Amino acid sequence: MKILNFGSLNVDYVYQVDHILIGGETLASSERNTFCGGKGLNQSVSLARAGAPVWHAGLTGDGGEILLEMLKDNQVHTEFVRKIDGPCGHTVIQVDKNGQNGILLYGGSNRRLTKEFVDEVIEGFEAGDYILLQNEINQLDYIIDRAYEKGMKVVLNPSPFDSALESCDLGKVSLFLINEIEGFQITGEKDPERILGKIHELYPQAETVLTLGGEGAVWSDGSETVRQEAFKVKAVDTTAAGDTFTGYFLTARMEGLSVGEALRLASRASSIAVTRPGAAGSVPLRNEVQ
Repeated sequence: MKILNFGSLNVDYVYQVDHILIGGETLASSERNTFCGGKGLNQSVSLARAGAPVWHAGLTGDGGEILLEMLKDNQVHTEFVRKIDGPCGHTVIQVDKNGQNGILLYGGSNRRLTKEFVDEVIEGFEAGDYILLQNEINQLDYIIDRAYEKGMKVVLNPSPFDSALESCDLGKVSLFLINEIEGFQITGEKDPERILGKIHELYPQAETVLTLGGEGAVWSDGSETVRQEAFKVKAVDTTAAGDTFTGYFLTARMEGLSVGEALRLASRASSIAVTRPGAAGSVPLRNEVQ
């Protein structure tokens, strides 16, 4: 069994600020750092550091060499990562004194996928393999359709949530990994129990993991619910917390661990990640988590 992560590759420019800017405000930054990121890359690194055999598929542009190096350094398979002309995907991230962040995303090369490239990638996988997706790339609806036709298990982290998801057949998703904001955007509900109930009503074939920040996480398949409390730590940078959780939870489930064991492992991993600056580089190794 293999896992394909068809996802974004971004260079992250991270600025330390006293508080997240509001409209019309100018604020001096105390520090700037450059990191490898993108939800796709972060989740591939998390999967690999958790111990999963992961293949990343995506496009990089100008300045994206460090992204390919990051994947290779973490033993992620990169034969489906291609370099094209033009700007690489990147973000401008504000991190305040409490570790909270605000992110401005530019798609760049991540938004230039073709159906021909998607077909080439999917051809390399088999029924029963996993495909992990986020919403920082184009052709998401086509990728879901092709992977489903192939018999792959579709795992979706619908972030950032926007109108592109309206063209996707979410009835083909096997597992949703969402936070409270995305849960509200999908269902119109704010209460965690109502979010989970509504998702099951809309997509009864899918399991859902709902992350709740400092309140932990909860998994549901509509008939059973499993909860996990958060581990209390001093947050420095929450940028890759959700991506770390995703990689560890999915790896644990692929290994045959129970839902409860997977939630606990993923929660421990993400609690370590938020104590470190940066995105992909903050993801802990499996032996640290254990």
